[in-house]
Amino acid sequence: MKISSKVIAPLALATAFGLGMVAPHAQTTPQKVGFVDVSKLLAAHPNDKDIKAIQAKADAELAALDKQVKAIDAKGASASAAEKQNRDALVKTIQAKAAEYDKQLDPKITAVESAVDTAVGSVAKANGFSIVMDKGVAAKSGLVIYADTSAEITDAVVKAIK
Repeated sequence: MKISSKVIAPLALATAFGLGMVAPHAQTTPQKVGFVDVSKLLAAHPNDKDIKAIQAKADAELAALDKQVKAIDAKGASASAAEKQNRDALVKTIQAKAAEYDKQLDPKITAVESAVDTAVGSVAKANGFSIVMDKGVAAKSGLVIYADTSAEITDAVVKAIK
């Protein structure tokens, strides 16, 4: 019995495709995964104190204004027209002050996040990690159930930040 090229060609193509799919997986090197505590890294940055001070000032000032709004809201329909007008002015003041505080905080937060990202990247590369995950998020999401403590690089990154 003679085998025709019409039978061999599809068979050869399927074999080549199958081998092509297997070969890359056999050559893949394992990825080293590391973990960091992002909240600890953000708190370790020197500018974190400035950020917390601005947030505390904003919280105190906005809470006092919010308390006045809630007092007027508690009166409900019995609030006078002047009180309702005062409430509207207070809400606008709260929104304006919140925007002012956001303008102060945004560049500081961006700088801290950038510094932390850079430090994580440099420590990860120096230690051969190809992936670094936030351990809090990984644990809460159920994405990671167990991780060897040698995969924890938070302390090394904190040293790099300071």
